[in-house]
Amino acid sequence: MATLTPSRKPPTDKARADIGPTPGRAVALWLRAVLDRPMTSYHLVLGSVALLLVVGLMMVLSASSVNAYLTTGDSYYYVKRQIMFLVIGVVGAVVIMKLSVTTLRWVAWAGLALATLLLVLTYTPLGLDINGNRNWLSTGVAGFAIQPAEFAKLALVLWGADVLARKQALLDRPFHLLVPFLPVSGLIIALVVFQGDAGTAVVLAGIVAGVLWIVGAPVRVLASLGGLGFLGVVGLFVTSPLRMGRLAAFLDPTVNVNGINDQAKAGMFAIASGGWWGMGLGASRQKWGSLPEAHTDFIFAVLGEEFGLFGSLVVLGLIGLLGYAGFRVASRSDDPFSRYAAGGVTTWFVVQALFNLAVVLRLLPVAGVPLPLLSYGGSALIGNLLGVGVLLSCARREPAARSLLAARRGGHQPRMTVTTGAGSGRPSRSRSRG
Repeated sequence: MATLTPSRKPPTDKARADIGPTPGRAVALWLRAVLDRPMTSYHLVLGSVALLLVVGLMMVLSASSVNAYLTTGDSYYYVKRQIMFLVIGVVGAVVIMKLSVTTLRWVAWAGLALATLLLVLTYTPLGLDINGNRNWLSTGVAGFAIQPAEFAKLALVLWGADVLARKQALLDRPFHLLVPFLPVSGLIIALVVFQGDAGTAVVLAGIVAGVLWIVGAPVRVLASLGGLGFLGVVGLFVTSPLRMGRLAAFLDPTVNVNGINDQAKAGMFAIASGGWWGMGLGASRQKWGSLPEAHTDFIFAVLGEEFGLFGSLVVLGLIGLLGYAGFRVASRSDDPFSRYAAGGVTTWFVVQALFNLAVVLRLLPVAGVPLPLLSYGGSALIGNLLGVGVLLSCARREPAARSLLAARRGGHQPRMTVTTGAGSGRPSRSRSRG
């Protein structure tokens, strides 16, 4: 005689609640709770930047020690300078983070004027020609020079954010969207191009395009600018025998492997030698003279050689986390200036990092662009950290973070609504003081 077994009904929502969430759902709920905290964006930016700086110092020491000993007799020469630049940059970042929105917007105009002046001075006898590019400016102190284009990136972002925020109500009209932002940006890019620094010029163009995309520029405008940018890049190559040589070397890796292809070849050898887990910290072979600019533009190649695919992916993850955090700040900001400034700084970091990585991985011809927050260089590191200060400032002004910080201070939440009337020459008085 057959026995009947009771059918099993799927548990109801109430039963599931009594049983509790599955491990995967529990992790998702925990992650969502963490991401919903008021200061999450601030901590994501701060944490990812801090880890990148630690890795950067470690890799600068490893990648530069041989060259530093041969040229100066001190294996720690470059890393000691990098620590000094780091301290200056951190102080600058803290100062910027504490500035009010009003002060920061006026500083943007002064910063753009100063950056433009410094770029112009590179065309005078104060300018220094290094590696064929006249993009350095003498400070009068032996061993110290500045690269104005690194500060021009941040100045252009902040100035553009202020101008576009002032014209917020008119940005649906192409003329007001592009003028004066595009002509001034074009002037800055032109000054960099005629220095011979095509890599930095491309990064600046990427920043401009990124800011316009964040603002909400129509696709036809972005496509037109992209076409002009492509023609500009073609012009940069056809007017420079050196760049044409680099392009030929990129298209055929077997050409002149001991000459113009030497740097790209050594970089690929370094990455290939790293394997899965790397050769170990300090064990790079290419840094012993085979790889030019090992501690600057090609520091990622040494990192891949010493820490392998695993270490490379960790660094890429940290860069990706910083990009996510920056765009998160931009999307959650209720003030147009903060939204555009955070988006512009994040675009700068992401575009420059992708450019550098593409060069090191031989996806683009060789160009002198440092890896943000990791490569050696005073102007680059200080400029990057000032940009981080802007990101942290914007993160602290997210609505939820602003309320929390105001409650901790025992004060009232500052207003952040920015009203920018058409044609207004000044920002509204209704904005944050902190």
